Amino acid sequence: MAILGVALARELGNVVNALAIVVGAGLGLFLMRGIPQSYQNLVMQAIGLATLLIGMQSALKSQNLLVVIIAMILGAVTGTFLQLEERLEAVGHRLEGLAGAAAGRFTEAFMTPTLVYIVGAMAVMGPLQSGLTGDHSIVYAKSVLDGTTAIIFAATLGPGVVLSALPVLAYQGTITLFATWIAPLLTPAMLNELVATGGLLILGIGINLLELKRVKVGNLLPALLVAPLLVWLKAVLSAHG
Repeated sequence: MAILGVALARELGNVVNALAIVVGAGLGLFLMRGIPQSYQNLVMQAIGLATLLIGMQSALKSQNLLVVIIAMILGAVTGTFLQLEERLEAVGHRLEGLAGAAAGRFTEAFMTPTLVYIVGAMAVMGPLQSGLTGDHSIVYAKSVLDGTTAIIFAATLGPGVVLSALPVLAYQGTITLFATWIAPLLTPAMLNELVATGGLLILGIGINLLELKRVKVGNLLPALLVAPLLVWLKAVLSAHG
């Protein structure tokens, strides 16, 4: 029981993060009623531009562009083969049916914030810190950011944003649960390229929000695993070379 209690205590930050998204989305849905469509469209464009900026800032942190490029290519091939985008959309449609939501942007409202919330350094480092030390400061800071953006997402995209809290809780909760095993394997160089690769995915989300071109960001998600693996492989080869 004591071990279970410690485990639950270390998941507290992730629970708070999920609740912040739910509360923020609820507030956004309330505000949505009084916002004219023309303003919603303009706000969505503003979010798209801001998302591009966030993605660029992360992508430019790369110290090895070749790693990011290869990771994106291999990730795209893997994700397309596994049909990750289609599977994510199917989950969104099922949730839409369960929620009894009207047809429209529900799936987009579920997928877009989900990807924004899990692609980034805080979504990795925060849960790791929680799992290793019980310090939730990074996750709490992320909760404030996620809750705030959830207000805007929900006000412009609709109720699907509420359900994005579930994959965030599952993703970050898993990292926290296995933090003891993950932390020794994740070097600063690996994290750096993971963040840079994630930045490109965020750029893709921004392009989608601006409706410039359809980027299947879901199919690119494996790149987040490939990037640190490539850094590890390079280090191994260098050590034996």
